[in-house]
Amino acid sequence: MTNAFLDVLNGETLELNRIPHLPFEDFRSAALEIIKAEGKVVQYFAYEDKNKDEGPIKLMAVLRTDKLMVAGCDAPDSYPSLSQTCEPFHMFEREMAEQFAIKPEGHPWLKMVRYHPNYQNLPDVFGNDYTQDIPGNYDYYQVEGDEIHEVAVGPVHAGVIEPGHFRFNCIGELVLHLEIQLGYQHRAMENLFHDVEAKRLPILAENIAGDTTIGHSLCMAQAIESLTRVQPDKGARIIRTIALELERLANHIGDLGALSGDVAFLPPANYFGRIRGDFLNLMLLLCGNRFGKGLVRPGGVRFDLNDDVRKTLDERLKELKPQVEHVLELLFSASTVRARFEDCGAVSYEDAQNLGLVGPAGRASGIGYDARRCFPTEYYSHLEIPENKKTSCDVYARARVRYNEVLQSINIIQSLIALPVETCCVDNKIKQLPPSSFVVTVNEAWRGEVSHAMITDKNRKILRYKVKDPSFHNWNGLAMALRNTGISDFPLNNKSFNLSYCGFDL
Repeated sequence: MTNAFLDVLNGETLELNRIPHLPFEDFRSAALEIIKAEGKVVQYFAYEDKNKDEGPIKLMAVLRTDKLMVAGCDAPDSYPSLSQTCEPFHMFEREMAEQFAIKPEGHPWLKMVRYHPNYQNLPDVFGNDYTQDIPGNYDYYQVEGDEIHEVAVGPVHAGVIEPGHFRFNCIGELVLHLEIQLGYQHRAMENLFHDVEAKRLPILAENIAGDTTIGHSLCMAQAIESLTRVQPDKGARIIRTIALELERLANHIGDLGALSGDVAFLPPANYFGRIRGDFLNLMLLLCGNRFGKGLVRPGGVRFDLNDDVRKTLDERLKELKPQVEHVLELLFSASTVRARFEDCGAVSYEDAQNLGLVGPAGRASGIGYDARRCFPTEYYSHLEIPENKKTSCDVYARARVRYNEVLQSINIIQSLIALPVETCCVDNKIKQLPPSSFVVTVNEAWRGEVSHAMITDKNRKILRYKVKDPSFHNWNGLAMALRNTGISDFPLNNKSFNLSYCGFDL
């Protein structure tokens, strides 16, 4: 049944009629077979077929092994949940139930994702009555026992961070279960892509999650480029690769600083905080914005890398690299730090596989997947990206992945700026999209696999724009990391994942 899915390249445009449209049972069987054979879910979503007057709701799945595969089907009103036997589907099925009122019967954890009425004006799958302004019908998991107590944290936090609620079931200080409830800032982000002028698409994409500006911008730009048959030049691909690695550097260094602070080791916390600012300033030098906004556009980039900028980048990296190495050594050589990092918040390889963890969180649990190596875009096919997986599966492993990737990213950027980089800057103009087409793009952002999928209708308009941030996979990894861990270790575990609220809430 695996050959029921069509092989597709990363960023390849397909006419919709080329994508296999299967009977639902065949679709279900083939998808389960692929995932049970070590495959993973990249995208699984529903959409309304407006190419027909009263077209049914359809499902589309993009799965991966060592290649990408796609297939679709008509959506039933309800169906036997794939998550019953294949856990990686569980968040995707919850999302479709909320968005399109398609009920996965027997789903082991059927709860809301972002707390909004479905798009079809159908009765709510979860029992909410939005017309009567009834509060969300969210049934928390509870552990029973005389000595069990619950600790509720958020959605308003002591720190200046985004809203999220964390419900701990504890016995004494030991966490038996953590339930994470998000969705407080749902923006219906995906739907915004359907009706805006073409020149607004890049601005939407780079604001999906502010700390992943380059990662999301690249996915959107590559999708548009594939659909419109516009190819960036070599220089633009190099500049985009540099920007993605600068984004990785700034965020990994910020995370290591936060981890240092959570174990009260303040010298590296302060050093990392300052060094993060230095790398943000290198992005500012590149494009005039510390987060990379305004840089990536369909067809290339809006700023070149002239010799003066390249020279300054080279000088600053040569100055910063020994400082970074020194602070990394300071942090990881401290026995007190190792004592707190090691054996804390472990997520086993088996659990990580079942949850579909990606990025540093997945690599720390022994999953070697990195989209830069497995599905390379931009200039990555010319670079050696090591596997960088760890086996201890704990906070130390998640920190160590960042340690390695910080040094790797510095080396990558230095290699790319060694020679002059020439490009022709582009504007915001986007060519007309082709009718009835599909494209999916995948990139390795700093948190892990980012993917955008786009479907156009017969009138060349965007019919469905689907965004998948790595946090959509990884929040449940944080919940698993807290099991049988002291509640006082939650901040440390939370920082070791450092997941996105807005990337999830979309």
